[in-house]
Amino acid sequence: MNSTLGVVSVKPTAEVRRKRLSIVKVLALVLLSGLVVTQVYPLLWLFIYSLKNNEEILSGRFFSLPASPQWKNFSDAIAAGHYFQYLKNSLLVTSLTMVVVLLLSSLASFAISRFRWKYGQTVMVIFLIGMMIPLQATLLPLMIIFKNMHILNTHLSIILPYVAFQTPIAVFILSGFMKSIPNEIEESAVMDGASVIRIFRSVVLPISIPPMMTVCILTFINIWNEYILAATFISSERLKTLPFGVNSFVSQYSVNYGAIGAFLVLGALPVILIYFLLADKITKGMVAGAVKG
Repeated sequence: MNSTLGVVSVKPTAEVRRKRLSIVKVLALVLLSGLVVTQVYPLLWLFIYSLKNNEEILSGRFFSLPASPQWKNFSDAIAAGHYFQYLKNSLLVTSLTMVVVLLLSSLASFAISRFRWKYGQTVMVIFLIGMMIPLQATLLPLMIIFKNMHILNTHLSIILPYVAFQTPIAVFILSGFMKSIPNEIEESAVMDGASVIRIFRSVVLPISIPPMMTVCILTFINIWNEYILAATFISSERLKTLPFGVNSFVSQYSVNYGAIGAFLVLGALPVILIYFLLADKITKGMVAGAVKG
């Protein structure tokens, strides 16, 4: 009798567990669907918006498809908005900033996390303090410094602040990862006669590919979309970056709404492409780092 009661009492428990799992799956599916809609739909809507003419846009039918796609909006945006010139400037500034940030942050993180020296924690605290400084508080001092250095209205005047503001978060990410690298790897390399530079280049850097890719993505997105410094320190039209170009185009073509939408799509396109490219490299880097670790 007791055994029968015991068997009967197990069945409701299994059913309850299955119901709970199904509820969790439904909630997860709803959450993911909501994220997809909120993230993908604005981009899709902007693309549809860029293919409409002014009459369709001003009609108020925001969710309707264009009767005849106006691909001319994109050609107008590229030609009249000097798109490729702004794109070249943004690529130059962002690429140089990413290279310098990766170089400085990886060297600093290696010294902080792998060396035993007196001021290691003090240097780390200094980098953490650098993360707390607001960008707006540095505009006037930087303006005075760059004016005295005669580098205003040059790409160097925005690359230097970009490097300064992106390096602390990069050091924070890389140093946390490098601290988790087993000491036995370095000890075996030292026994083989490897120097400190050789250990850094051949041992630590290959293992640190995943966080370095993360730093690349964060740096790229932050620098590519930055507007305040570029608008403050750059006045020459031929040196301005793409975010400022978007603002200039919107101000100049405020009555051609379709062309404005096309320029916004073109401005967002490089970020989307680079993001997915680097995201794929993060996955590969995590696998490579796990095997080498």
